[in-house]
Amino acid sequence: MSIVIKRIYAAPASGDGLRVLVDRLWPRGIKKVDAKLAFWMKELAPSQKLRVWFGHKPERFEVFGERYRRELSGNPLVAEMRALARKKRITLLYAARDPRINHAAILLSVLRAQPRPLRAGSRRSRITRTRT
Repeated sequence: MSIVIKRIYAAPASGDGLRVLVDRLWPRGIKKVDAKLAFWMKELAPSQKLRVWFGHKPERFEVFGERYRRELSGNPLVAEMRALARKKRITLLYAARDPRINHAAILLSVLRAQPRPLRAGSRRSRITRTRT
C-alpha cells in the first residue's frame, strides 16, 4: 500500500500518483486546473462542526484525532481508498500549514491501519466517486 500526504501548495510531481484532495473546502489561491487532481473527496474530510471546533489548535489535536477517527469508522470511502492504494500510489492533499497537526496525517494513519474484519451478515456499502 502506497499512500503519502502532501500539502496542496507544493508543486505536483510525477511520483505523486493519484492526487486526491481530502479537504472539505477548496484551498485558497489554487486553481482547479493547476491542482492536477484525480479526485476531490470532501467526504473523507472531518465534518464542518469538528473542523471548526479544532481550529488547528495543537492542544486540541489529540481529542480531534479521536473524534475524527470515529467519523471515519463509519465511512465506506476508507475501504475504497485502501483498495485503490493496493493498486496505485496515492497522494492525499491538504491545505493546512503544519505537516503533523492536520487531518490528513490522521487519515493516513487510518488508511495504513489494518481494517477490522466484518461481522457475519454485515455489508459494506460502496459510494461512487465523482471527478472534479
